[in-house]
Amino acid sequence: MKKALKIFLKKTWIYSQYEHIGRLKILRNIDRLKKASHEERIELIKNCYELRLGHAINFENPTLYTEKMQWDKLYNKDPMKTTLSDKYLVREWVKEKIGDEYLIPIIGVWDKFSDIPFNSLPNKFVLKTNHGTGTNIIVHDKSKCNWRDAKRKVKDWLKMDFAYTNFFEMHYSQIDRKIIIEKYIETSAGELQDYKFLCFGGVPKFCWVDLGRYTNHTRTVFDMNWQKQPWSQSFKTVDNIPKPRNFEKMVEIATKLCEGFAHVRVDLYNIDGKIYFGEMTFTNGSGFDRIIPAEYDKILGDLWTLPQ
Repeated sequence: MKKALKIFLKKTWIYSQYEHIGRLKILRNIDRLKKASHEERIELIKNCYELRLGHAINFENPTLYTEKMQWDKLYNKDPMKTTLSDKYLVREWVKEKIGDEYLIPIIGVWDKFSDIPFNSLPNKFVLKTNHGTGTNIIVHDKSKCNWRDAKRKVKDWLKMDFAYTNFFEMHYSQIDRKIIIEKYIETSAGELQDYKFLCFGGVPKFCWVDLGRYTNHTRTVFDMNWQKQPWSQSFKTVDNIPKPRNFEKMVEIATKLCEGFAHVRVDLYNIDGKIYFGEMTFTNGSGFDRIIPAEYDKILGDLWTLPQ
């Protein structure tokens, strides 16, 4: 038994080291990309776009959804994109727009990992940073959490400027970095369905449902009448996803939150009928996720009006 535990701990340590080395590589790449000129950034985006999507980008006259995303990343400098992408500051804006009953209860906000009073935290919670993507630690049992590994992760994350992790999502660069701990939420079935409303011109047009994010990730798209759509974004789809009983209320909330934006994705959760705000996303997939089938890249692009 002791031998098996030692082997398990050694494997866990090796995996933690491997992840840490990967984050250090990301930090070095961020430093390199920060030095790129505007012209070099355009060339890097062109190269990445062609590599991931399989065809060249038209920067001079973008018509595809993924092309317009690249243009918007470089030239749309609306400061609200930064404010609303900040997972902490956006809460006050959401409170003013729709009320704080749609906010996931927050346990605390800190600048440093060492300031967090872990002894006073509940047994379950979600730890995240406010300035990027994928920087979440879901704690199901506080007594089993590897705090040493969590501390190293968070310290690495706080050093990252997420404007440069996926080719120049520049609105992330100005976010004042913080650590947030939120209440752990899930449905009675022990899952968390993520409803993402893709909005154009202040109108929700599509909603996709992400399932199995950490196991068998699927993404299924519906219109506002809950009719399954023939396209998706880089993921497999599934059938027979039931329409939430208060879906119309979710559409109403998404409509209020997307008002005034040519393009934004509004993410909501629905926990057994209780609606929670997730986040606002202005650079969905950084414009590098394939739209399948490809003709829907143009159909989505036609819904997005860029400024002259």
